[in-house]
Amino acid sequence: MKYYVGLDISVKETSICIVDETGKVCREMKVPSHPQDIVQALKDPVWQIERIALRANDDETNTC
Repeated sequence: MKYYVGLDISVKETSICIVDETGKVCREMKVPSHPQDIVQALKDPVWQIERIALRANDDETNTC
């Protein structure tokens, strides 16, 4: 199954939302906005990620 990732990136925290190819939300989480933390969150081999979309945010409101 293919998975799609949405990243809502703000200064301190990144919200991550993973959905499957049917649009069902499979996982939601928040991690610090450091590249290594984001990579670690998406590293699980169960997620065969097809695409990643991102939204950069300069305030502290997350939408995921």
